Amino acid sequence: MTMTPEQATWFQGTFGRLVDNVDRALMGKSEIVGLVLAAMLAEGHVLLEDAPGTGKTSLAKALAATVQGTSNRIQFTPDLLPSDVTGVTIYDQQTHTFEFHRGPVFASIVLADEINRASPKTQSALLEVMEESRVTVDGTPHEVGRPFLVIATQNPIEQAGTYKLPEAQLDRFLIKTSIGYPTLEVTERILAGSADRNPSAGLTAIITTSAVADMADLAATVHVEPAVLRYVAELAETTRTDKDARLGVSVRGAIAIVRLAKVWAAAQGRHYVIPDDIKALSQPVWAHRLVMDPEAEFVGTTPETVIARVLDKVAAPQTRAAV
Repeated sequence: MTMTPEQATWFQGTFGRLVDNVDRALMGKSEIVGLVLAAMLAEGHVLLEDAPGTGKTSLAKALAATVQGTSNRIQFTPDLLPSDVTGVTIYDQQTHTFEFHRGPVFASIVLADEINRASPKTQSALLEVMEESRVTVDGTPHEVGRPFLVIATQNPIEQAGTYKLPEAQLDRFLIKTSIGYPTLEVTERILAGSADRNPSAGLTAIITTSAVADMADLAATVHVEPAVLRYVAELAETTRTDKDARLGVSVRGAIAIVRLAKVWAAAQGRHYVIPDDIKALSQPVWAHRLVMDPEAEFVGTTPETVIARVLDKVAAPQTRAAV
């Protein structure tokens, strides 16, 4: 079963209302909001590399309020333990049984703030739940439910007291992006409403969490022609053979862009994916997955440069749906 044109039109309208609602709290960042919302509907996770004070917490709270979900913020520090994230089993002396106490990761939207300030052991506590949407403690699995979105933030690596995320963990994030500072006009609007310390509190929910799960299931039925899948495979393969990349796009990365492209196409009102969807999403989905050759980095070559070069090198197909 594939998405119908009527369903695509409904999806586009609902997606637009969700973005507009969240942007009421974030102000002027509808493009980033749309990208993060698409990642949630693709059942992936988001890595934000930003300076402090750019609205990351507001984004998480506004998303949760919009979908009638819950949100938790975890401040990652060097002394944070894995059990502080996932939860812990405690022995109840009255009932003589072990009881699981859920950690803050059990929420619809989890903001892992400054994830690169925690030790690698604590960072890895998120790996299972990000991949499988469940936490295993003392051999017992605990589901976190749907929707489930981790928004992890990290400071630039050059700042003191940070631990670089390993490539295996970076590959778990569907997209990496940045909110950035607002424009001068938007900053004025934010300052005018500075008395409201929690702008997301006034947001009205647009849909329920169960409806978000239904939207995610519906987006998964968007049609992708074999020619587009071949295009993605060729792009990924070309990144692996690029002269400036030590590590190219993995198979997980290729799967990720197809999943996100389905949501992106539906958000544009289409029930099929076109090559332009892949091009539009290639930077946020793939740039953080590339490992550059040190000599190439030294002369200023970036992952974004490699991806742009690969897009120019590989010819996009002319799909029947696009024509």
